[in-house]
Amino acid sequence: MEIVKIIMRRVLMTFLFGLALLTTFESISGVSAKQLNNWWILEGHSFINLDEERQSTDSGKKQFNMNFRSLPFFQREERLMSHEVVESAPISLEEAIDWSQYPSKKVVATGYTAGYESTGKRPGHPSYGITFSGVRVKRDLYSTIAADPRTFPIGSILFIPGYGYGVVADTGSAIKGNKIDLYYETVDEVFQNWGKREVEVYIVEKGNGRLTDEDLKSLNEAEAVQVFRRQLSFAE
Repeated sequence: MEIVKIIMRRVLMTFLFGLALLTTFESISGVSAKQLNNWWILEGHSFINLDEERQSTDSGKKQFNMNFRSLPFFQREERLMSHEVVESAPISLEEAIDWSQYPSKKVVATGYTAGYESTGKRPGHPSYGITFSGVRVKRDLYSTIAADPRTFPIGSILFIPGYGYGVVADTGSAIKGNKIDLYYETVDEVFQNWGKREVEVYIVEKGNGRLTDEDLKSLNEAEAVQVFRRQLSFAE
């Protein structure tokens, strides 16, 4: 009988001791036993609220999806995480973006320069190298191209496989309907890199009829596209 009393006394003391510890923890941390059971886990050296983490993750996913509905979709984003990865396994714009999300149009594309053979102007002419929009011709990540503004308004952004991004900045008497002219710096580049082709172009953005040098500069300096600079034919 005495042994039973001793055991009961020890059980009671253990229970009271545990209750005291729990009460002390709750008073210090403000975390209830129910919260400990349902909400919190220890990860590394910090506590993480699972409900808040799930809400934050869900919210992030929604924002991520909305962003990618309006921006080019990088199918291989894990390969774009660092310069080292890109250098070891470079990919082209054609591979990196899901172009099927954009409307497309088949066009006949030719190349042109700012020179006399294409524009009738020579260096020193006040309009030499100046497009219809007022922007100076440029071969870059986003290059100036010519199109029929009734088909592709000034400021429209096209992706031309084999050439890259083209921004409609110019027009031409021979550029009517489904025809476009792609800017190159020299006649040799026109013949070596392009010539004349029938190609399916993707309409990334429809222009509003105007384009400024600042607009073009902003496009070419966007951080997201710098990884592709060295892969283009004009890059050194």
